[in-house]
Amino acid sequence: MAMTLRLSEDENRQLDELAAAEGRSKQDIVRLALADRWSRLHKERQLSEVLARVMPRYGALLDRLGPT
Repeated sequence: MAMTLRLSEDENRQLDELAAAEGRSKQDIVRLALADRWSRLHKERQLSEVLARVMPRYGALLDRLGPT
């Protein structure tokens, strides 16, 4: 699917620098950034789900242990 991405001059310069430094196309850099951000969001959601299950069971124990 085609998409138009509008960047400021500074953002375009940064994208050019990243592409040159990594030997990739600007399109590849944007795709990798999207994949990285999606992966982080997915991991954050998974962590939230795990904490929602674990905290009711171990919350009191963690409170007694105090901050690390």
